[in-house]
Amino acid sequence: MAGAETNETTAAAEAAMDRDPAVGLRAVAALRRLAERLEALQVDSARTRGWSWDEIGTALGVSRQAVHKKHAKRTRR
Repeated sequence: MAGAETNETTAAAEAAMDRDPAVGLRAVAALRRLAERLEALQVDSARTRGWSWDEIGTALGVSRQAVHKKHAKRTRR
């Protein structure tokens, strides 16, 4: 991650623990969006490198079927 992105991610993680639910929930939502983008990038990378859906699912801690259902439409190869 680039320096600015790292700083933003760190700030969001800290804000997610804020006592004000409005601040904390916004930060949680931002972190969720970031995690989804990162997962998509890494799944694409793994598929490009020939990883099976089973290998990707294992790495993510989910079933092959779950990861395939979530990402197959985007990663046709």
